[in-house]
Amino acid sequence: MALLRKGSRRIVVDDTAYRWIVRRKPTYSQEDGCPLSYAVELEDARGAVLVVQTDHAHPLNYRGSPSKAVLPSDVERAIRLALERGWEPTAPGAQFPLDLAAAGS
Repeated sequence: MALLRKGSRRIVVDDTAYRWIVRRKPTYSQEDGCPLSYAVELEDARGAVLVVQTDHAHPLNYRGSPSKAVLPSDVERAIRLALERGWEPTAPGAQFPLDLAAAGS
C-alpha cells in the first residue's frame, strides 16, 4: 500500500524521511468511538506500512468520545517504538500494526 502524497505529512527521524497520514473521514468503527489510527511509510521507498492505533478517538466520532490531535512528536515516538519492535520499513510485506494503547504509550 502506498500512501497518497496529497494530505500526507513528511517527518524525518534519525536522518530517514517518512510520510504519515491520518484519514480525514473516519471509518465506520472510528465514527462509533473506536480508536483513531494512522499510517506511516518511508518517503522514497516502498515497503511495509506501519499502522499505528492510538488510545483516543477520531475527532469526528459521533459518541463524543475524547480525542486529540496527532502531533509530529507522537508520530516520531511511534516510529521509534515500531523500529525497536521489528518494523522493517524497507522490506516488502504485510502492514506492521502498532497498538499504542497496548504499548502503554
